[in-house]
Amino acid sequence: MQNFTYLIGDPVSHEALVVDAAWDIPALVQVAEQDGYTITKALVTHYHQDHLGGDFSGYHIPGAAELLEQVKAKVYIHKAEAPFLSRLAGLSSTDLVQVDSGDTTNVGNLQITFIHTPGHTPGSQCFLLENRLVAGDTLFINSCGRIDLPGSSPEDMYYSLQKLANLPDDTVLYPGHNYADRPFAQLADQKRHNMYLHLSRKTLQDFLAVMR
Repeated sequence: MQNFTYLIGDPVSHEALVVDAAWDIPALVQVAEQDGYTITKALVTHYHQDHLGGDFSGYHIPGAAELLEQVKAKVYIHKAEAPFLSRLAGLSSTDLVQVDSGDTTNVGNLQITFIHTPGHTPGSQCFLLENRLVAGDTLFINSCGRIDLPGSSPEDMYYSLQKLANLPDDTVLYPGHNYADRPFAQLADQKRHNMYLHLSRKTLQDFLAVMR
């Protein structure tokens, strides 16, 4: 499914967090350890199994639950999606930290800000670290997340894309999937070339006419 998983580490404290830990958990832990980092937090952009882990179409995707078997960490999820994580991914309430838009967390001396961006799912969220935006399935390079799935909302996606379009031009977008010809892009480029960001500058009715 060409998912991106991100490791973010502080070179001073050698603490690290992982974004959307799924698929090859031993490899993620090994990469961190080889570079001298300890994973202390797991951030989740949204509850879909390809980003979180869990059972999907008769197949089990290793994810956050398996990560917690190997490292001592907490899983950070938007509060709207926390109630589903026990059933979907085998996580208990004690494994979780529920967050909301504008909340922050630190890994060593690095601060990450949570941005609630519903649309793809009710609790979809992005993570902003200085001028870097980890966007999950909200915003892709030259595209945006699907809004035809259970729990998705084209209206919410419209307002979420507006939030992201208002970030500075030098913000670097890191999407949740490898769906483009490059793994990241400057937001200035996306403001010029991503039709969905363009549509978020128009009326909601214009946006919905294209998305539906």
